[in-house]
Amino acid sequence: MAGKVGSSSRPLRVAIVGAGPSGFYAAGALLQQKEIHVSIDIFDRLPTPYGLVRYGVAPDHQKIKSVTKVYERTVRDSRVRYFGNVGLGEEISRDELKSHYDQIIYATGASADKQLDIPGEELAGSFSATEFVAWYNGHPDFTDRDFDLSVESVAIVGVGNVAMDVTRILAKSIDELAQTDIADYALEKLRASRVKHIHVVARRGPAQAKFTNPEIKELGELSEADVIINPSDLVLDPASIASLESDRTAVRNLETMQALAERGATGKPRQIHFHFLRSPVELCGDDAVKSMRMEVNELHPTDTGYIACDGVGRFETLDVGLVFRSIGYRSLPIPGVPFYDKWGIIPNEKGRVTATHKGEVVPGEYVVGWAKRGPTGVIGTNKPDAVETVAAMLEDVNRLEPVSDEKATAQAIVALLQARGADYFTFEDWLKLEAIEDERGKAEGRPRVKFTSEADMLAAVREEIG
Repeated sequence: MAGKVGSSSRPLRVAIVGAGPSGFYAAGALLQQKEIHVSIDIFDRLPTPYGLVRYGVAPDHQKIKSVTKVYERTVRDSRVRYFGNVGLGEEISRDELKSHYDQIIYATGASADKQLDIPGEELAGSFSATEFVAWYNGHPDFTDRDFDLSVESVAIVGVGNVAMDVTRILAKSIDELAQTDIADYALEKLRASRVKHIHVVARRGPAQAKFTNPEIKELGELSEADVIINPSDLVLDPASIASLESDRTAVRNLETMQALAERGATGKPRQIHFHFLRSPVELCGDDAVKSMRMEVNELHPTDTGYIACDGVGRFETLDVGLVFRSIGYRSLPIPGVPFYDKWGIIPNEKGRVTATHKGEVVPGEYVVGWAKRGPTGVIGTNKPDAVETVAAMLEDVNRLEPVSDEKATAQAIVALLQARGADYFTFEDWLKLEAIEDERGKAEGRPRVKFTSEADMLAAVREEIG
């Protein structure tokens, strides 16, 4: 026997599935605790780490991406290894992870979007904001998307930060975008864009908007787009006024929107129109979207304090050729891993995976991030979330059923992947790829020029090694 699990001679073996913020925060929390010795392997199906930071954060928000420096420190720790280009259910199975690791953390995020569930949603020109964001950020799974930016009017359904990102990218000048790490193909497509009117549609009122204040302020600072808000839309009902007492963000948002409404159109070539209290009820067109029919809503408070909305039977139509829905996200089920479809999460109790919603705990399996709690919060929200899960993991160490010492060695999983012919990407490989991207960017005065194909990523690094 190698020794007690958690000892220096037999460290606790942990697999983290997903190399986004929540996965790295979980690894960081495991490293910071002093109770037990750990050995951590982080897996991601893409060669590149950092998940949402690389493929979700807007290209003109480089400062937010600097959080990867924290994650890099984590993975440089001798107790941590990175296995990119290894997908769960592809290069490795859940059962194989369970046979090689004492504990597994699922940090797989929420990659699917919620549907509007209205007629016409299947028409060409109807997309999720997720697709557009992943496309302009160079996600390998989305490089083939074709967005018709020859249309003059676009609708974005939703008023969260992602909706604001999509709005801003569509409205921003090419000179500004050309200084970012936006995917090259997206930059060229946006260069030829004929979009002039961007309609942002919210089913509730301005006091219920979910964007943060910096996001709405940025729209007012665009060089080529005016923000158009009808001042009458900012007149609040009593329930919304009452809700402001406990919501400083909403107060600041309203102040910003009031200033934008007063400014109005100044003659810029593009316009961003806000439509509050409107719910899309149908996308219209023969083969492709030509217009969006909306019902006018009114607000009413519920017994729980939530301010809901209902249609009043009046309808309006927006002539648009492209629609992006940004109304929320949900996780996708992982084969063999419990899934609570109603909430779109892996069911859990404080991070411990349960067989069903509020069911029995599944020993040795844990979850963090959006797959744990749903798509709420910002990147930093994942840190306390991960700390909670790691606390549960540490509590469970003394009662877990450890894997065999033979399969718990660091070399065992490497041997399995090599025997399978898996072309896994180490963190050293990633650093080489990052250096190439940075160098390509430097030549163009950009933060980096991304590789957007997995094959190209692998080839670039393998050629350099060769």
